[in-house]
Amino acid sequence: MNRLQLSLAVTLFALAASSTAATIEMTVNGLVCAFCAQGIEKKLKKFPATAEVVVSLEHRLVAVALKEGQDIPDAELRKALTDAGYTIKVIERTDTPIADVRERLQVKP
Repeated sequence: MNRLQLSLAVTLFALAASSTAATIEMTVNGLVCAFCAQGIEKKLKKFPATAEVVVSLEHRLVAVALKEGQDIPDAELRKALTDAGYTIKVIERTDTPIADVRERLQVKP
């Protein structure tokens, strides 16, 4: 019985880890200049789970690549950007690699 429980626990853990999004995309109002983009990047890079941040002023989109197996709760993202003076309209979690988001938005690294 112990082996069955252990096997089940390992399987559930693996499923939970694989269901974590690779990228969080947020539609943000209030982005008007490169200074805004730099401020958002700096603020979001302070989260330990952040691997990379992409900001597109043109698309009003902020994308955060997460470190493997880590996450940032929506409430914390919303608070960080709201406290900085921005309004988050949509938060979407995807498995899209940040490089693909960067290419889609035509944002240079």
